[in-house]
Amino acid sequence: MLIIPAVDIKQGKCVRLLQGRMEDTTHYSDDPVMMAQRWEAQGASLIHVVDLDGAFAKQVKNLKTIQDILAGINVPIQVGGGIRDLTTIEMYLDAGVSKVIIGSEALYHPGFVKEACKLFPDKIVVGIDARNGRVAVEGWSRTSETLAIDLAKEFESCGVAAINFTDIHKDGMQTGPNIEETAALACAVSIPIVASGGVSTLQDIKNLLEIESHGVTGVITGRALYEGTLDLKEAIRIAK
Repeated sequence: MLIIPAVDIKQGKCVRLLQGRMEDTTHYSDDPVMMAQRWEAQGASLIHVVDLDGAFAKQVKNLKTIQDILAGINVPIQVGGGIRDLTTIEMYLDAGVSKVIIGSEALYHPGFVKEACKLFPDKIVVGIDARNGRVAVEGWSRTSETLAIDLAKEFESCGVAAINFTDIHKDGMQTGPNIEETAALACAVSIPIVASGGVSTLQDIKNLLEIESHGVTGVITGRALYEGTLDLKEAIRIAK
């Protein structure tokens, strides 16, 4: 199971949000590149980068910072936030991004995801964020009527590389991931699932490892790393 550190960017700074609320921002560093380098040095083999401003503006907003991260590290990165068209995907991939995450558009235009998968095989990740089991979009400001599992099934056979699944109530709260819902989603589809939200301690990693066999191939963690409640090196050692 991959342990994937998160570098969330707001106005060029490295931050974390509580439950996706832009007004509940904790500032961790003025230098996202340095943070990515720190996680690489501690053994991360993939880094999760989010353009938070882009997620709310529905277009790329922190490209320069993402380019600087790409230039500053050697491990691959996956990028999400404000990706709404094929041109943006191509731009990121040409810049050296390993995988691109499609969030809100996966709900609004599932055909867009399918077309992107055809054009860019194994490069497209779908981000599904759920509030009480239902898909939330637009920086989590709106909750739809669509069940997360139903949306995941929509992409079962189109070549999506992975689904990043976040339980919003858990995100940034450090109260442990939603093991039950994550396992249910992983069992419902054959697409690899990457868990996100709520990871706080090594015990949370151990709990996720118990459902790895269902198809949970990774976990994204942010606040726990920045606040020191989770040791990245040890988490990677356990997960291996």
